[in-house]
Amino acid sequence: QVHLVESGGGLVQDGGSLKLSCIASGLTFNFDDYTMGWFRQAPGKEREGVSCITGSGGSTYYVDSVKGRFAISRDNANNAVYLQMNGLKSEDTAKYYCAAADPGRDDPYDACSGDAYGLNFGGKGTAVTISS
Repeated sequence: QVHLVESGGGLVQDGGSLKLSCIASGLTFNFDDYTMGWFRQAPGKEREGVSCITGSGGSTYYVDSVKGRFAISRDNANNAVYLQMNGLKSEDTAKYYCAAADPGRDDPYDACSGDAYGLNFGGKGTAVTISS
């Protein structure tokens, strides 16, 4: 069973920065076999795919609203994926979750913006709150 531990959330002012971390365990395959992603859900809103990255780290996807502000990266030696968030805005306030896409679902655009089939959300998320 996939187990994901997200951390790094908090309360920051508008324009501030945070770096989220996610550590994966319990994977059936090697960590670098999985496209990984960050998703968020704000109160009263649907979950949204924020950014996804292929197993090698060679290809990424960002939702338009975070392009140029957020950067996803991964450390395959440590089963970790990160989300550096700069220029935070009030609309970034949400609970952030990471997910592992089953091998075969490698396209980061598909993993982030497609349906939830084959996405493993194994963590409790980390809350990000931006104050204006």
